[in-house]
Amino acid sequence: MNALLDGVRVLDLTRLLPGPFATRFLAQLGAEVIKIEAPEGGDYARTLSPALFSQINRGKASVTLDLRDAQDVEAFRRLAADADVVIESFRPGVMDRLGCGYAALKAINPGLVYAALTGYGQTGPLRHTAGHDINYLAVSGVLDQTGRGGDAPALSNVQIADLAGGALTCAVGVLAAVIGARESGEGAYVDSAMLDGSLALQPVALAARATLGAAPPRGRDTLTGALPNYRVYRCRDGRYLAVGALEPRFFSRLMEALMRFAPHGVTDSVAGTQGGRRGPAHASVRRALAGGMMQALTTAKAARLLNRPLHWSLAALFRTRSRDAWVRLLTDVDACTSPVLTLEEALAHPQVVARSMVSDDGFGCPLHVDGAPRPDLSAAPALGADNARWLNR
Repeated sequence: MNALLDGVRVLDLTRLLPGPFATRFLAQLGAEVIKIEAPEGGDYARTLSPALFSQINRGKASVTLDLRDAQDVEAFRRLAADADVVIESFRPGVMDRLGCGYAALKAINPGLVYAALTGYGQTGPLRHTAGHDINYLAVSGVLDQTGRGGDAPALSNVQIADLAGGALTCAVGVLAAVIGARESGEGAYVDSAMLDGSLALQPVALAARATLGAAPPRGRDTLTGALPNYRVYRCRDGRYLAVGALEPRFFSRLMEALMRFAPHGVTDSVAGTQGGRRGPAHASVRRALAGGMMQALTTAKAARLLNRPLHWSLAALFRTRSRDAWVRLLTDVDACTSPVLTLEEALAHPQVVARSMVSDDGFGCPLHVDGAPRPDLSAAPALGADNARWLNR
């Protein structure tokens, strides 16, 4: 059996996080990745975060070249002549000035796939602007939607723009271009921008905008807090439970289970208004609770009458037990509820262990393909460790 990308050679000139993550993904699928680094220090991540460097550069070779030096430029061009893919993340025009841009390399290797992974792409007024994950999320509108209503936008420790909008989107583009090059003999230029990729990750928000005429405010969309049946609830021990009972059948099962655990607490507390008195929503609330009517939560009038009191009731109920107690009670209730785990808890979770997703120094390949082995990647290379092999030095 061969790895999926066996025989695909990639020259990786990227640094820090997005580009190396993309090429790590290709290495996990069997590609041969040669990391091209500056002789003085190499990839900045080597010193900024050795642990991160070690994780995302496993399975690669390291070759040092100074592309400001004419002899090293020629050495790089010789490597490119036998490569399938070149990936770089410099600002637009840098590689052209060094004599290593797509036009120059295509002249010596017509089947080459050349990918440029940047923040804002090769065109447009921001193409030369520096940025990081937070900037691309800000400009794409993602950051404005993240967090609780009334609070400042929240930052995630998952680099959405860098990794999903950038690295994985770029990897998909590279793979498509490699397939095309194998069929036609003609390579391609892949212009991958983290801003573009982040915009493309928002179909739900764009659908809401098309339906309502404007994107809902932060924390007010159906998947960001507007619905009581799709929220995160604090439990008695200060930990949290995630409830994703969107479909009517899941919502019905959840409410029936909760009513068994606290039949009076749920129905009585939710029937009151914010002031504690029974309001006009009383009968509608009881019908919704008794029948699990998801439809009752989707109309504007019902949302005003039901969503807030139902949220208050559920919040009060979930505070009566610890997170793990709720997990035990709801284990056999097929209603899309999950504990909010810490990273340490997630790494030890039986499901994660069963999928062989964790190793001593990183995560395994998230793709499981029948008939294709998962390569056992070597440790991240020392700077210039493979010069002798690839440069005959």
